Amino acid sequence: MGDLLRLILLILLGGAGVTLAAWLAAHFLAEERRLARAFRHGLGTAPDAALIAHGSGRGVALSLTAQRIVTTWDAGRWRLTYPLAELMGAELDLDGEVAARALRGEPRRLLERQSGAEGEVRLRLLFDDARYPDFELVLWPSRDARRGPARPREAIAEANRWIARIDTLLRKTGAALAPAKPALSSKPAPHPAAPDLFDPVDDEEDQDELAPQ
Repeated sequence: MGDLLRLILLILLGGAGVTLAAWLAAHFLAEERRLARAFRHGLGTAPDAALIAHGSGRGVALSLTAQRIVTTWDAGRWRLTYPLAELMGAELDLDGEVAARALRGEPRRLLERQSGAEGEVRLRLLFDDARYPDFELVLWPSRDARRGPARPREAIAEANRWIARIDTLLRKTGAALAPAKPALSSKPAPHPAAPDLFDPVDDEEDQDELAPQ
């Protein structure tokens, strides 16, 4: 009887251990936590604002302290980090049409449609990068109905908040974030590999080499 009781206890403990391990793995590998880790690694600090397209494994976050913005996809396996100076703007796309826009150096295009999206709500971020000039988040329809927006209107409102946030960022910090232009010099420096043809030392050396021995 004692051996049977010990066996039952071992089975129960083993089942509880497997359940706990599975719960911890699911908790640790959850989309939001993986993206949060990718945000922190990309920014080097906690983000000031973050947006996740639930169920797609894609998200974006920015930090004013670090002066960076990070985009990540494939549930955080891949990411790109840009200086805020390379953020050129953002567009809110409703059913294939641009409904709102904020671009560096241009007045903001305000959102006129607060609802009515039937197919898709998409936020597109634009960057000054020839290889990766944009990043898109499909906010509606959400692939995760439990965590994503329940209605298109909610997705539109969240995307419009990001448009407003980026517009404020571009207007208030545009000058500070703009890359510094190199100062023009009246006398360009010679190429390090090219000798100075007017160096008197070189002329004397050349004359010594050409003088008859």
